[in-house]
Amino acid sequence: MEYISNDKIQKMKLTQDNVCIITDFDKTLTKSNCSDSWDAAANRKVFGDGLADELNLLYKKYGPIETNYDIDMEQKEKYMIEWYDKCMDLYYKYKITKDKLDESIQESNLELRQEAIIFLQDMKDKNIPVIILSAGIGNSIEKCLKMANCYFDNVYIISNFIKFEKNGKMQKFSGKMLHSLNKNIDDVMQKEPEIEKIVNSKEYRIVMGDLIEDIQMAGKFDEDKLLKIGILNKNSRNSIELYKKEFDIILME
Repeated sequence: MEYISNDKIQKMKLTQDNVCIITDFDKTLTKSNCSDSWDAAANRKVFGDGLADELNLLYKKYGPIETNYDIDMEQKEKYMIEWYDKCMDLYYKYKITKDKLDESIQESNLELRQEAIIFLQDMKDKNIPVIILSAGIGNSIEKCLKMANCYFDNVYIISNFIKFEKNGKMQKFSGKMLHSLNKNIDDVMQKEPEIEKIVNSKEYRIVMGDLIEDIQMAGKFDEDKLLKIGILNKNSRNSIELYKKEFDIILME
């Protein structure tokens, strides 16, 4: 990947002991041309066309809104909540089971970038915590990492997890709904003492994402000690000037 960088990183004294990573998952750690973690849980071979087709219709309606930076943020968030509510309702409608979900993810083309595999291995070797804060489906993320042999002890997943009953039937999505505009490590730390301890023990934070809103994942934090890395996928190249303004480092496909 090509990259663009300002001089901020030169002023930071990053070491393997004083930094933690807060990163998005879909289209950030994964390839931009593969399924996302929602689609991976709706594979046509496993569930037929219905679930995938209905998810795709919702994406065609709401996806362009998600990447439109000219829309009022309050209105945009209403659309995102509406979108995610409808997506979650579809998984209830199609009566997902644990076995079918596992098979669906296994059969999908959800795939980590090769650079992400190298990155995750490096973070593991240096014992740098990696917190994946995703509006996707946590079950898909966990399975994808395990299939790539990258679900290390230093990796933590905060996402929308589907919980199942003992008989394997879908019970519910657990916890507060996470969508692309409300991911924030401060909220996570209020509910997850282990994450709070990890994050607060580090002097620096590195935040990574493919949407400008992903910067918010870092929470309220000293700007001088926050490194913002943006993933600029091919279909977002027309936003490069905006990304240059918001991110310290841009990685481009």
